[in-house]
Amino acid sequence: MTARDNVYQSLGMQVRQVAPGSATLTMLVRSDMLNGHAICHGGLITTLADTAFAYACNSRNALTVASSIAVDLLLPAHEGDLLSAHCHQQHGGGRMGIYDCEVTDQRGRRIALFRGHSYAMKGRTVIDELPPHGPATAG
Repeated sequence: MTARDNVYQSLGMQVRQVAPGSATLTMLVRSDMLNGHAICHGGLITTLADTAFAYACNSRNALTVASSIAVDLLLPAHEGDLLSAHCHQQHGGGRMGIYDCEVTDQRGRRIALFRGHSYAMKGRTVIDELPPHGPATAG
């Protein structure tokens, strides 16, 4: 997903961990991410959380999209802050899922809370063919 995600790349996000139903991403707040109050734009904090949500809900190789999101911005983030978005599945059944994401700064302060509802596309995968496990062999 990272190779095709221009937003992820342009904001300098980094995937730190992906496991079934969860993901952690980070983003360093730059000067071009600040709004008129000299704090990180809330839409960019939401974008970080939404991207962690995307990785978490696609982690089982079922093509999954957001059907709704809600975000609460709790504290401001400033230039130089390293934000971490930790997203975990709370409920999954059929093609629907609910995920919670917490965005924190480098001091562990909770910056935002995010909840996303996901919808898995029937019969579609993120990766068409998973690579074989183990090292490649020459033949």
